[in-house]
Amino acid sequence: MPLSRRSIILGAGGGIGLALVGAGAAWRVMRTPTTAIAPWRIDPRPGADPRLAALRYAILAPNPHNRQPWLIHLIDSDRVALTCDLAKRLPETDPFDRQVTIGFGTFMELARIAAAERGYALDVTPFPEGDPQPRLDARPIALLRFHRDASVRRDPLFAAIVRRHTNRNIYDPTPPTARQLALVGQDEAKTSADPDFLAGLRRLTVGAMTTETLNHRVFMESVDVMRIGAAEMDATPDGLPVGGPLIEAMHAIGLLDQASLADPSSMGFKAGLKMVQDQCGSVPAIVWIATPGNSRAEQLEVGRRYVRATLRAAALGLEICPMSQALQEYPEMADDFARIHALFGLSGAQRLQMLARIGTAAPVLPAPRWPLDHHLV
Repeated sequence: MPLSRRSIILGAGGGIGLALVGAGAAWRVMRTPTTAIAPWRIDPRPGADPRLAALRYAILAPNPHNRQPWLIHLIDSDRVALTCDLAKRLPETDPFDRQVTIGFGTFMELARIAAAERGYALDVTPFPEGDPQPRLDARPIALLRFHRDASVRRDPLFAAIVRRHTNRNIYDPTPPTARQLALVGQDEAKTSADPDFLAGLRRLTVGAMTTETLNHRVFMESVDVMRIGAAEMDATPDGLPVGGPLIEAMHAIGLLDQASLADPSSMGFKAGLKMVQDQCGSVPAIVWIATPGNSRAEQLEVGRRYVRATLRAAALGLEICPMSQALQEYPEMADDFARIHALFGLSGAQRLQMLARIGTAAPVLPAPRWPLDHHLV
């Protein structure tokens, strides 16, 4: 995710940035985090191990805060055990690891699509040692078995894997066509561009983002993993990238750092809050996924369905961005949590698991990613 849902883009004024640091620092201000985005440039030669060939694509999966919590244990010649790096969980915004579990669902679906490209089937055994509650623990999330299968068909969404990027820019107000939305949702997600419904939703999502950003305890979970500028992204290619020419310039001369982004009285904090409010209000259409309950199995299935919707959007040239704040389960979000479930007509055990805006916007860079070797244990 090139700019996380909590990243802050203070500006894109290349001229301003260059004026601040002088011509001698122009390269630093304008450079791309080449190391951080290198995993998106996949060598077309797959290598001998079909598991590694598929997992090169799986690590590109969308995941909360871009923490990439996937630990990969290779077993024998055909199996993989997936566990969670417990240090990569998000106890403030995701206190029950619901979003992290969805991120494992996205990972496994991309692995399945990539395996099918080489004629391999992927058998998944979720939670083979039991269902972890109320939080994830050291037990496996899933056991995967790769095996050649002549009946496996290539998935037409494979080519979209490297084109799928979470885009947090301001969207064009013109919504996708009804046909485009139907193609994105199919039988795995619901969509809407109803202007009256979206008007109410925008007020709620902007309010939820404001609540989260103004809650210091919760917001610090984001600030602590912000990577400011290309050098930080290259050094630690996970978390929330904060980039752009002006940001590089301000960071280079000491005007912008994690401390200033966390200070409600600072220019950086105020500009960032306005930016994310504008982003959350930029909703030409939506995609959402709800479930009858909230089991771990349902969360994994939501990940599978959501990433497929994002791939279909990418294949159509559409951009997509989650709006997760009001879906989160920490105490200060309880009122907005109740409001958004009521807005979508959900009650009882039913859960709104994913909500995203969809439309067209200026393109973004790929999200920083650790290379595959970093996840092997």
